[in-house]
Amino acid sequence: MKLREIVVDKAIVPNLVATKLEDAIHELLNALVESGRVSPDMRETFAKSILAREKKGSTGLNHGVAIPHTKTTAVKSPLAAVGISRTGVDFNALDKQPVYSIFLMLSPEENPTLHVDAMKAIFTQLSKDQFRRFLRQATTVEAVTRLLDEADSGQVGR
Repeated sequence: MKLREIVVDKAIVPNLVATKLEDAIHELLNALVESGRVSPDMRETFAKSILAREKKGSTGLNHGVAIPHTKTTAVKSPLAAVGISRTGVDFNALDKQPVYSIFLMLSPEENPTLHVDAMKAIFTQLSKDQFRRFLRQATTVEAVTRLLDEADSGQVGR
């Protein structure tokens, strides 16, 4: 699965305002709603589900990245919003460091394989130092989409 199949262009937030986990989740969900890919009446349901998942264990990984997510019957294929924070978000990350790059993902509940494939695609790129650095430096939607295209074609972190 390719990142460009998952990430919604209109839900890329290159200058995330939020500094707290809950606010970042709401900001990224708002981006998905504004993109037209998520119904406004589902926003709070998704927020509650993602926050409940965070209470079970942080999706803040090492190296300044997080992948908050939930499974739902409201989507048929994985959707992701991307947020880049300039100041960092306290995500209770495993390494206790702030998070700068967030992929918020919604996956179809009835198709766990799609969820696993999407998580693998995201995690594979986020595990590459060069991808993380370039993503954190991206300041526009265009720069992020260009990086995603390069990652999908194997041009980043070879």
